[in-house]
Amino acid sequence: MEKLSRAIEEITDIAKGFGLDFYPMRYEICPPEIIYTFGAYGMPTRYNHWSFGKSFHKMKLQYDLGMSKIYELVINSNPCYAFLLDSNTLIQNKLIVAHVLAHCDFFKNNAHFSHTNRNMVDSMAASADRIRQYEKKYGRVKVEAFLDAAMAISEHIDPYADRIKKAATKEKALKPRTLLPYEDLWDLEPAVGDTLPAVAPASPGTGFRSIKDILKEHRSQKVDNPPEKQMEPEKDLLLFIMENSQQLEDWQRDILTIVRDEMSYFWPQIETKIMNEGWASYWHTRILREMDLTGEETVEFAKLNASVIQPSTTQINPYYLGLKMFEDIEKRFGREHMFEVREVESDVSFIRNYLTQELVKEMNMYTFGKMGNDYVINHTEWEKVRDTLVESRVNGGFPYITVVHADRELFLQHHYEGVELDIKYLEKTIPFVYQLWGRNVHLETKLEERNVLFSYDGEKVHRKFI
Repeated sequence: MEKLSRAIEEITDIAKGFGLDFYPMRYEICPPEIIYTFGAYGMPTRYNHWSFGKSFHKMKLQYDLGMSKIYELVINSNPCYAFLLDSNTLIQNKLIVAHVLAHCDFFKNNAHFSHTNRNMVDSMAASADRIRQYEKKYGRVKVEAFLDAAMAISEHIDPYADRIKKAATKEKALKPRTLLPYEDLWDLEPAVGDTLPAVAPASPGTGFRSIKDILKEHRSQKVDNPPEKQMEPEKDLLLFIMENSQQLEDWQRDILTIVRDEMSYFWPQIETKIMNEGWASYWHTRILREMDLTGEETVEFAKLNASVIQPSTTQINPYYLGLKMFEDIEKRFGREHMFEVREVESDVSFIRNYLTQELVKEMNMYTFGKMGNDYVINHTEWEKVRDTLVESRVNGGFPYITVVHADRELFLQHHYEGVELDIKYLEKTIPFVYQLWGRNVHLETKLEERNVLFSYDGEKVHRKFI
């Protein structure tokens, strides 16, 4: 422990000398059970749910069998918490400390993290306590069933929605203007769906109309009161349901708020995975090169570092790809530009702007797809490889789905970009949306290059090609 404490001081000084800027650090040495519990929950403190237990047992089993190992966990907070595995060797911990310092620098300085809650550890503890109180009051089975529904769509948020609304409200308050004649009548406009009749899906066998046709029919109707404003597509499904569902109780809205706030906290990590790991890998390598390692430590460091950044033949290793791209940026533009990239980019813009033809060739990158029962390489052109990788990182890699209409029944649109939804997953998830909304739910997407509408009426998922 004394050697580790001295090493932490030395590594911290070296990191600051390189220009890394991080929050105060707090280190904890933990046994595997604690590390894997934190890994499963995503944080040291969080509400209970069976899915976290499932993740724990999967990760812990892989650790026990020697298939994988979590060396550390680092929390985006101020101060920044790092949890180190108690079975790590001294040189492993030296690498890990350098690695987490770079992560903390990224958390503090990347623009996409600028609005995250730096006190989320305490916030999650308070949220967990509220949910425990709901379990005592309404029963654990009922609360967990609701959590199942909320977590099933937890990725479908817009982490920027709150800031956009606040900015719009602030701008409106700062720029008062004189209303046009009769403009105040718009304040009397009913909420979305109040003036429109419910549209039930056609009975099985008669075919379904598309959402576009339904909206066109609604807009052609004549009403005496002021015309309804066309609803803009809403990406934040959780927020929309939280604000507009007529069947939610206050405690249920609170749980939706908790789930959404926690996903908003994790979202920047999702959309900067390649950058963040590449940045940390770059700096742990540079920092340890400045240290006076023994021969034995040098060999052990080389082995561990190689295992971290080793490329894969079947999937992207974010540590490797991010490292190679940052090294290339340094070579072409200089280290100062590296810090600028770290500050403003996300994975999408990072890859689009800095993945070059030379890097694609050097890393032997390609795209592959299924042909019959086999997987085959289908593209090696660097621009196609780059664009495919960019597409896979848009919206954090999750399907882009928006609310396009909410006339009592809920209409969702999947913005198809060449990748079909997982139909089994869809058919298991749409009933959860129904549970939250309280009425029929419809989702339009593409399947086998044909438009298809999935609907759930509380009993069965219906599928009709349009």
